[in-house]
Parts: sequence; C-alpha cells; structure tokens
Amino acid sequence: MIEVTKLNDEKVTVNADLIEMIEEVPETVITFTNGKKIFVKESRQKVKNLVILYRMELLNPTVEKET
Repeated sequence: MIEVTKLNDEKVTVNADLIEMIEEVPETVITFTNGKKIFVKESRQKVKNLVILYRMELLNPTVEKET
C-alpha cells in the first residue's frame, strides 16, 4: 500500500498492486485495474517511486522507507 494526496489535500492509502496506469494530464491520474481513477498531487515519477519502494519493502523488510 502507498499513501498519496488527493487534490483536496486528503491523504489516502491505495493498493499499489491494483494500479494499472499513471498519467499526467496535467494533474496526475492513477487508474486502477477496476477502472476507478483518482487525481493526486504527487507527480507520476513520485507515484512510481512509491510503488518501487513498496515492492522493495515486500522483498526486503530491512529496507528503510523514504519519508
């Protein structure tokens, strides 16, 4: 799970395994495998990095989370 910020400043935690696509149009839009979309403040690259860190933590729990 990764934490992102919606455009209204609400923090939400989303299942990174269900992310199908991330676009910047110009806001960042995360599309999930069920077709649901959310707009977030983080850049496409930042969301991608959060997903990578999440997966690294799953494989190696000793990896420290970047805050």
